[in-house]
Amino acid sequence: MSRWFEDIEVGQVAETDSYTLTKQEIIEFATEFDPQPFHMDEEAAKQSVFRGLCASGWHTAGILMRLQVLSRGGDDGGSMGSPGFDDLRWLKPVRPGDTLRVRSTCVEKTPSRSRPDRGSAVFLAEVINQKDEVVMDARLIGIIRKREARPE
Repeated sequence: MSRWFEDIEVGQVAETDSYTLTKQEIIEFATEFDPQPFHMDEEAAKQSVFRGLCASGWHTAGILMRLQVLSRGGDDGGSMGSPGFDDLRWLKPVRPGDTLRVRSTCVEKTPSRSRPDRGSAVFLAEVINQKDEVVMDARLIGIIRKREARPE
């Protein structure tokens, strides 16, 4: 399923499939990329403000990205990358066994003034757990190719 600039409307909402985290992958990610005790050690995590093992927020952000790309069927030709994101917030701990999905709402869409083959869109992306709690959100900015400018 391709997603081109013309297909996106302000107010449009899309949801992804879900992903369940394991204790092992939480510890492995943290060991390599965010080696804080509450992400790697169950006993230390119990004594932390989180009161138990929780995933790194960066791990959660990576899962958001994976789910969004896979929901589009991988490389759809429309995505031209991103200049970044705004207002990333980690709202609740993500625990082993949590099942996450992403709800993405387009909040802004702007055709490029200098490059007629593309535009930008801003999405409120919410990572939601199995209890329907928003555990992370961010405003993601995408640069998106126009359909008539698709690569051959």
